[in-house]
Amino acid sequence: MDDPGEPRPHARHSALKRRLGKFGWLLPPDVPPDGTMTLTEHLKELRYRVIAAVIAVIIGMLFCGLFFDSLYNWLQQPYNVAAADLAQTRPGTHTQIVNIGVTAPFMLAMKVVGIAGLVVSSPLWLYQLWAFIAPGLLRQEKKWALLFVGSSVPLFAAGVWVGYLVMPKGIEMMLSFTPESAQVTNMLDLPYFLDFLVRVMLVFGVSFLLPVVIVVLNMVGVVRAEQLSKVRSYAIFGCFVFGAIATPSTDPFSMIALSLPMSVLYVIAEFICRAREKGLRKKEVATQ
Repeated sequence: MDDPGEPRPHARHSALKRRLGKFGWLLPPDVPPDGTMTLTEHLKELRYRVIAAVIAVIIGMLFCGLFFDSLYNWLQQPYNVAAADLAQTRPGTHTQIVNIGVTAPFMLAMKVVGIAGLVVSSPLWLYQLWAFIAPGLLRQEKKWALLFVGSSVPLFAAGVWVGYLVMPKGIEMMLSFTPESAQVTNMLDLPYFLDFLVRVMLVFGVSFLLPVVIVVLNMVGVVRAEQLSKVRSYAIFGCFVFGAIATPSTDPFSMIALSLPMSVLYVIAEFICRAREKGLRKKEVATQ
C-alpha cells in the first residue's frame, strides 16, 4: 500500500509532466489508476500512442537503411537458390530479374527498408498498442492477452521463416514449366517478385496462428475439445485444401510445407484444449 504521505504514481506522473513544460508531450498521457478516462483523454492517449509508434517505425527504417544491401541480398536469396538449381536441372531455361523505370530503384529501396523497419520496430509499436488497451483490461484479461501475444509472435515468426525456406523450391517449380526447346528468357519484375515473396511469408505466418485461434475460441466457450476431436479428419483435409488455395506459387512442395505444419498445430491445439478442460473439471470437483 502506498504511504499516504507520498504522492501516488498518478500524481507523480502529472507533476513530472508539468516540470517538463512544453516537452511534457514526450511522456505518455496521465492514465488514472482505475483506467477510466473521458473520451477526450482517450483521444489524447491514442494520439500519443500513434505518434510514438510512427516515430519507432521511422527510426527502424533509418536503421535498416544502413543495411539495405544485406537486406536486399537476403530477400533475393530464394531466387538465387532457385536459379542455381534450375541451371543444373534444366540448362535451357533462362531467367533474369529486371527493375523497370527511373524511379524503380528508389521505390525498391523504400519498400525493402519500410518492411524491414516495420519488423524491427515491432516490439516498440506493439508495446504502444498494448499500453493503449491494457488500462481497460481486468487482471485476468491482461494475463490471457499477454499469453496470446507471447505465443502468437514466435508462431508467426516460425511461419514466416518456413515460407522463406520453401520459396526456392516454389520458384524453381514454377519456372520449370518453361519449355527447354523455346528460346525464352523469363524476366521477373523485381517489385512484383518482392511482393510475391512477402505475400507467401505472410500467408505462412498467419496460418501458423491456427492453434492460438482455436485455444482462444475454446477459452471463450465457442468450441470444445470433444468437438475438435470429432472433426479432426475434416479439419486436416481442410488444412490441405487451404494450403493448395493459399500458397501463391501453387506448387505441391509449398502446399505440403504449409498444410502439414497446420495439421500438426491443429492436433496440438486440440491437446491443449483437452488438458485445459480437464483442469477446469478438477477445479470444479475440488470446490464442491
